Amino acid sequence: MMKTTGYAAQSADAALAPFDFERRELRADDVAMEVLYCGVCHSDLHQARNDWGWSQYPMVPGHEIVGRVIAVGNAVKLYRIGDHVAVGCMVDSCRECDQCRKGLEQLCRKGNTQTYNDKDRFSCEPTHGGYSKHLVVREEFALRVPDGLDLSKAAPLLCAGITTYSPLRTWNVGPGSRVGVIGLGGLGHMAVKLAAAMGADVTVVSRSKDKEADALTLGADRLLLSSDTEAMAEAANGFDLIIDTVPVKHDINPYLPLLDVDSTLVLVGQVGPLAEPSTVPLLLGRRRIAGSPIGGIAETQEMLNFCAKAGVLPDVEMIGIDQINQAFERLERADVRYRFVIDMATLPASPASAA
Repeated sequence: MMKTTGYAAQSADAALAPFDFERRELRADDVAMEVLYCGVCHSDLHQARNDWGWSQYPMVPGHEIVGRVIAVGNAVKLYRIGDHVAVGCMVDSCRECDQCRKGLEQLCRKGNTQTYNDKDRFSCEPTHGGYSKHLVVREEFALRVPDGLDLSKAAPLLCAGITTYSPLRTWNVGPGSRVGVIGLGGLGHMAVKLAAAMGADVTVVSRSKDKEADALTLGADRLLLSSDTEAMAEAANGFDLIIDTVPVKHDINPYLPLLDVDSTLVLVGQVGPLAEPSTVPLLLGRRRIAGSPIGGIAETQEMLNFCAKAGVLPDVEMIGIDQINQAFERLERADVRYRFVIDMATLPASPASAA
């Protein structure tokens, strides 16, 4: 067993604090990595506070992970010691069902194994995430970090990046596509950057004009003020795809008339209930409401490669691990532009892991 250390929540109302624990022994197809950087996702906050009702404690959050390989199992073929790798929201799947065979491990019929707050598929021991010194992962679920991608900024691509890249690819966004993005937080700013890099015409839909300068700087062509009734009416039928990144319960009805015929509003932020939608704009415009999780392993690697080639990276604020509780508080009030990343060099080695 690999002794390591991290920061964990012991209960829904407890602050994250230092936590020593053990990683599993390497199986033949496992990669062990030293965690260099870990992004702070809004879902980390939800999970730590049991907002969704399925949290298990103690919990080490973190599923936007960039690190360096420090050991490999004897059957590993993809990586060598010293390689830079990345891990996202899942570390395993059944690898046998129809979805896994299609490269859609995120939709595994038996359920993929989450990077944290889950159980290992074989040993049933709890999985712990990237707010830690080390991680052990099945080699197929480690992604290669392309040359030229800034390691210190790349971590949020493993969740915020792929969560917005996947629907853009699924709905075939490219030059000439008209894309709306609701919300300009961690997910929203990545949706804007990626859609713009794909050649789309991008509109940020916001309740406040205060975000207009940021939206344009990130690559949007304009901001549509959702509180402006006249502007919303003029924008009707103006979008082929709308990506809704809002992470709380909200009303999507004002946005549905913005969709053109046969177009889709994709929910990627809120996990849970929404305000009751009206079917009228859906029926009259043959419009759709859809949901989208992360992408599969192949698509996530494709996303990393795309970002390296296009020069797309999240806007990040670097923090030390001892600032994580303050970061959670700021995240709750949307006080970050646009993603926190933890420099894991700030996590002291425990006496046990250093021995």
